[in-house]
Amino acid sequence: MPSRPDTRHLHPPVEPYEQGMLDVGDGNRVHWEVCGNPDGKPALLVHGGPGSGSGTVAQRRFDPERYKIVTFDQRGCGRSTPSAADPATDMRHNTTAHLVADMELLRQHLGIARWLLFGGSWGSTLILAYAERHPERVSQIVIPAVTTTRRYEIEWLYRGAGRIFPEERHRFHAHVPEADPDADLPGVLAAYARRMADPDPAVRAAAADAWCRWEDAVLSMEAPGDAPKTYGDRPREARHALVRICAHYFAHGAWLEEGALLRDAGRLAGIPGVLVHGRFDLGGPLDTAWELSRAWPDARLVVVEDAGHLGSETTSAEIRAALDEFASR
Repeated sequence: MPSRPDTRHLHPPVEPYEQGMLDVGDGNRVHWEVCGNPDGKPALLVHGGPGSGSGTVAQRRFDPERYKIVTFDQRGCGRSTPSAADPATDMRHNTTAHLVADMELLRQHLGIARWLLFGGSWGSTLILAYAERHPERVSQIVIPAVTTTRRYEIEWLYRGAGRIFPEERHRFHAHVPEADPDADLPGVLAAYARRMADPDPAVRAAAADAWCRWEDAVLSMEAPGDAPKTYGDRPREARHALVRICAHYFAHGAWLEEGALLRDAGRLAGIPGVLVHGRFDLGGPLDTAWELSRAWPDARLVVVEDAGHLGSETTSAEIRAALDEFASR
C-alpha cells in the first residue's frame, strides 16, 4: 500500500501572515501562527503525537483562498516553551485538560467565534475532548486516523501489536526491566517517562531510541525500507520532546475516564464530521473509528481500503474532498 499522502492532493505552501507566543500559564508559552485568507473560514489544525509539533504539510490540505488556517504547537513541543526535551521542564501542567484550555484561550485571543477542527491520531483525541467541552465553538470536524486514547487502545499499541512484531516488542519492554509488561503496562510507559527526565543525556537518548524503534516497527508495513522513519529520523530535540510527552500522557491514560469520549459523543450532535480511516491501520485499528461513527449522529465514516495509519493517495483525496465541501458552509 502507499506509505505517504500523495502531494497532488495538497495545495501550494503559504507563509504565515501572523504568529506569536501565547502565555497559557504555569510558565508555558504556546507558539501559534495563521496563514491563508484572513477573511476565510477559520480552521484549527491540531497535531498528533502527543508532542509531534505542527508541520507545514497538514496546512497544505486547506485551500488558502478559502480558509483562515490556524496552527499551534501543543505544550512542550515544537516552538512552544519550555521544551519537554529539557529534563528540567515540569510536566505536571501538561495534561489533556491543559491542552483543551489552551485551544480555547487561543480561539479567544484570535477573536474567532467558531472554527473547523482538523487533525488525526492523538490530534483526534484532543479534538474530541475540546469539541465535547465546547461544542458551540466548533463548526465542523475532519479526522484522519481516529483515536480516543482509551487504555484499551494504548494496550493495543504498546503490547497487543507485539503479536505481529514480537521481537521488536521484546526489545521495547526489555529497555525498562524494572516494569513487568504483562502485569503493569502503565508502569512500562511511566518508566520511559522517568528515563526521559533523567539528567544523564545518554539515558534519555537510549530511551528515546528504544521508544522510536518500537513506534517505527508498528508503522513498518506501510513504509518502504528506504523511507524516512516517522519517529526515529526526527531531529534529536524534537524526538526527545515527543517521546517524553507520549510516555507522560499514555502512562496516565491521557487523564481521560475510560471510554468517556465515546460515551459523550452525543454532545457533538449538530456538528458535521468526516472520519477517514485506513483499513490496515495497525497503530490505531479501525474499530475505534467505527464506534465513534455510531455514537456521533452527524459523522460520516470513510474507510480507505488501501491505507494504514500514514494514509495513502486515497486518504488525501478524501480529506481534500471533505475540506473543500466544508469550506463553503
